[in-house]
Amino acid sequence: MPLKPETKALLMGVSTATLCTALFKRGLRNQFIQDVRPLNDQLPNMVGEAYTLRYIPAREDLNPIGVFLDRNHPQRVAVEQCPPGAVLVFDSRKNARAASAGAILVSRLMVRGCAGVVTDGGFRDSPEIAALAIPAYHQRASAPTNLTQHQALDINVPIGCGDAPVFPGDVMVGDREGVVVIPAAIADEVAQEAAEMTVFEDFVGEQVLAGRSILGLYPPTDQQAKDDFAAWRKAKKR
Repeated sequence: MPLKPETKALLMGVSTATLCTALFKRGLRNQFIQDVRPLNDQLPNMVGEAYTLRYIPAREDLNPIGVFLDRNHPQRVAVEQCPPGAVLVFDSRKNARAASAGAILVSRLMVRGCAGVVTDGGFRDSPEIAALAIPAYHQRASAPTNLTQHQALDINVPIGCGDAPVFPGDVMVGDREGVVVIPAAIADEVAQEAAEMTVFEDFVGEQVLAGRSILGLYPPTDQQAKDDFAAWRKAKKR
């Protein structure tokens, strides 16, 4: 089922931390992609369905620089076919010794309307990518061309990225902390719950900064805390 506009709107306003808690409540403990960070932490949330590319270790006889002359090279095909609104997710085996992609390919994704790009490896031209208006997440900068370590093989198949399972169509959400993977079948309900959690956590944050104890407030086991939240929410019209 395609990502609903109302679900995307909700996910644009919640944190990966809140989403991880909502997923944990459903028994999902391994949905946060490990060791990736945004190149530009001032961009809005990244939200889009996963479109994947799987790398295997490069074999030298199969990966000379001339392979890029082939219009059917899987890396190039993935960049040209990743749907508008989707997130291109690379399985780079957590290997950042060579780039998963560079600024030209990420720029192409941006102008095609893709929602973002994620690798558990590294990007080259990282200063240029950081200046683009597309969310991009990686482990660290990596100048060597991908061919020195990676052979692009499979497009839009289930992959691992930063130890998290990613299936095509899963909903990727990135913020200033990192990227979480929401299984497509539960994206709507998780988004709704996370939005509600965010409103409550905003209330709790205000109360704690004002000097209130977390006991009975977070979680709200005291009736007074529940009443205060209801009054606060009404006043804020949230």
